[in-house]
Amino acid sequence: MLLAVAIGLALGYILLVAYFYARQGSMLYFPSGEIEATPLDIGLPYEDLTLRTADGLNISAWYVPAEDLRSVVLFCHGNAGNISHRLDSIRIFHSLGLAVLIFDYRGYGKSQGSPDEKGTYEDAEAAWDYLVNSLRVKPDRIIFFGRSLGSAVAAEIALRKQAGALIMESGFTSVPDLGEKFFPHLPVRLIARYHYASISKVDKIKIPKLFIHSPADEIVPYEQGLKLFEKACEPKEFLQIIGGHNEGFLLSGTAYINGLRLFLSRYGYESADIGRPHS
Repeated sequence: MLLAVAIGLALGYILLVAYFYARQGSMLYFPSGEIEATPLDIGLPYEDLTLRTADGLNISAWYVPAEDLRSVVLFCHGNAGNISHRLDSIRIFHSLGLAVLIFDYRGYGKSQGSPDEKGTYEDAEAAWDYLVNSLRVKPDRIIFFGRSLGSAVAAEIALRKQAGALIMESGFTSVPDLGEKFFPHLPVRLIARYHYASISKVDKIKIPKLFIHSPADEIVPYEQGLKLFEKACEPKEFLQIIGGHNEGFLLSGTAYINGLRLFLSRYGYESADIGRPHS
C-alpha cells in the first residue's frame, strides 16, 4: 500500500516536471499582437520599420528621432505586450534628447515567428544592424537599454557588439535563478530550456553600465539586481528606484529621469552626429 502511494506520488511529480518542461515558453513569453497606440499618440513623429533577421524573419520596429540628439537608445522591452506598451519610456528618453529604436521580438506585435532565447538575440542584432548599417550610427553613440527580460537581451547584445553604454533595469541574474523563486519545489536548473544568464556576462562587458532596480520589485528580487551590479566590472553605477516591477520607473518620477540624465552626461553623450532616418 505504501509502495503504491509512493510510486503514485513519484509518477505525479514526474508528470508535473514534464508539464513544466514542455510549457516553459508559454510561461516566459507573453506576447500581444494588437498595436494599441503609436508614438504619434504622444506627439512624437516616428518611422515604422520592418527589419530582417539573420534567420530570415521580418521584425517590426519603430525609430523615433530626436531634434537635439545625444545618442540612440536601442530598446529591448520586457516579456509581455509589445512595443505599443512602451510609450511612457519612449517619451522619457525623448525628453532627454535621445533617439529611440524599439523593436518587437519575434512573435510579438507585428513581428513574424515565435520567441525563444536565441531568436530574441537575433532580433536585437537586426536592430543593431539597422542602426549601424542603414542609419550609419556610430557604435559608440548607441546605448543598449533593457527592462526585465529585455535586460538579458541587452546584456547579450552588449557582449557581442561594442557600443557606448548599457542600461539594465529590473534585471535578473538568470531564468533558472528566477524560476527557483516561483517554483521552489521543482528541479528548475535541470529542466531549464531558457537561461538568459546575465550574471555570467556582466563582468565581461567593458562599456559603462547603469543598473536600475527597486527594493519593492515583486517579480524580480532586488537582490538579483544587486548581484548583477556587484558582479559587473567597472565602470558601473546603481540607481535605486521605488515602486513595483512594471510601474517603478513611473512612480520614481524625477529621481528616475535625473538618474538617467546624470549617467548619460557623465559619459559624454552630447554629439548630434549620430544619424537620422532615411526618407
